[in-house]
Amino acid sequence: MSACKQVFQEGRQQHLLMIEAKTVTIEHNSVAKAAEKRDSRKGIVTEQHETKDIVIIGGGMVGAATALGLAKLGLEVALVEAFEPEAFDASQPLDVRVSAISAASEALLERLGAFDTLLGMRHVAYRGLETWEMEGCITRFHASQIKAERLGHIVENRLVQLALWQEFDNYPNLTLCCPARVGRMVRSSVGIEVSLDDGRVFDTRLLVGADGANSRVRQWAGIGISGWDYSQSCMLINIATECDEQDVTWQQFTPQGPRSLLPLPGKNASLVWYDDAKQIRSLMQLSDSQLKQAIINHFPDRLDPHFEVLAKGSFPLTRRHAQQYYRDNLVILGDAAHTINPLAGQGVNLGFKDVEALIATITQALEKGEDWSKATVLEGFQKQRWFDNQLMMTGMDLFYAGFSNDLLPLKLLRNAGLKLADINTPVKQQVLKYALGLR
Repeated sequence: MSACKQVFQEGRQQHLLMIEAKTVTIEHNSVAKAAEKRDSRKGIVTEQHETKDIVIIGGGMVGAATALGLAKLGLEVALVEAFEPEAFDASQPLDVRVSAISAASEALLERLGAFDTLLGMRHVAYRGLETWEMEGCITRFHASQIKAERLGHIVENRLVQLALWQEFDNYPNLTLCCPARVGRMVRSSVGIEVSLDDGRVFDTRLLVGADGANSRVRQWAGIGISGWDYSQSCMLINIATECDEQDVTWQQFTPQGPRSLLPLPGKNASLVWYDDAKQIRSLMQLSDSQLKQAIINHFPDRLDPHFEVLAKGSFPLTRRHAQQYYRDNLVILGDAAHTINPLAGQGVNLGFKDVEALIATITQALEKGEDWSKATVLEGFQKQRWFDNQLMMTGMDLFYAGFSNDLLPLKLLRNAGLKLADINTPVKQQVLKYALGLR
């Protein structure tokens, strides 16, 4: 019985990309449709076909929220993830990967039943955001300007994921496949057939790619991306301070990149250091005491020098945007669709907006009796999200480029703009609401 290799191609048009989407070759047996996996414990070949309305690849913050939101609609959902989040223990050290969760993201987490669980773990509310370059030319945003209690919470990414995962048991129509990875994906009469490395095979009407910046789902679908590297990296440094818990996050611009502080629970903070990739690599090699001195030398005087370095990490700065978010029976969201300069901490908040839009799109289709897995319906999801994501990404690029030089006329102009922006006007209030996802 012969086997042939087919190259999946959606349509006949080729994408001219700055970054070419990888072409994925898929093995397909023309006689046996079922994926066959060998059970190493029993030494036998197994076949386990299941039908699901939706299969989601990626169980991080965005994927987990998508799974809960769609399960709440009564759909049969399977979530595939390779790694289970570690259980929370208050004695665990703070993770360097944190997010500033906006008010809109908090509202989504609350509707999904995860917000109270999250508040039962480590978190800190932040009420103010301040940014400047030259002393005396500062822009301040505060929750009181929009009559809000807070701007949001700063939390560890893994705790957001964990809080969402703890809701899974409340939905018998949500199947968690973990640890598991995708073995192959192929078109079928139902929609898409997804084979996992644990032997299970799902026939699904809709495949959701929430599998990160290097999304395999996106590559398999032939969806191209455009973007670039910023030739810079970002270093995250957790510190223990002698200050009481803070509630204002601040950022100073320098020609080499911003220097930022995010409050963490208790007498802790997260420092964010943007710089040339080579410089960040050098900083990562320093001892904690050497790094502390480098921080004191390069961060503004506003940072209390009485602190100790607890942990550090780094990642390169990149910009990626998928040229399309959907195909028939397939949609991508979160980092699989877009990665943004982390300057304003909007990454996961944009991902949660994607989740909201996908849930709303499918809800509306169900109410109208439409086939929610078809491209004609999924196009509505893209219309809701593509422009908003592009606007935020472009805005961050312009802001980043505008402060990445030391030309005196531009420096004076942008600092005058920061000082002017500190005046509390209706425009400033609307900008703040937009950043928080409240409009």
